[in-house]
Amino acid sequence: MSEHGAALQTYNQELVKCLEELKNKRNALQVIIEREENEKMQLEKNMKVIQDKLQSCNNKLIQHIRIRNNYDQTIKETEVGFKKILESSQTLLNLVQHEAGKLNTCIDSLCKISSIQYNASCD
Repeated sequence: MSEHGAALQTYNQELVKCLEELKNKRNALQVIIEREENEKMQLEKNMKVIQDKLQSCNNKLIQHIRIRNNYDQTIKETEVGFKKILESSQTLLNLVQHEAGKLNTCIDSLCKISSIQYNASCD
């Protein structure tokens, strides 16, 4: 029986030793888990900051695109108006030149008539 008692005591010592090793491994793993949880929390915090910055950047981008589109529209409308002014100016210039030509023709005709009458009265 003492053999059984000695074997039982050996098993008991081995069992206690195995339990201590398991507890040590579990404690080491718990330290790793806590470190990873802290890292996860830090990453989530950083991610939140980055998401907020991204949202802010997107909002600014949307505003700037709207303003740029307003510039584009204003430039387009101004160019169309300026083109119309140029076309109107060209039309007006052509009209004035045509009328001036007609007036010059009339003046030339009158001058010829006056010259003829003047010469006739002088004769």
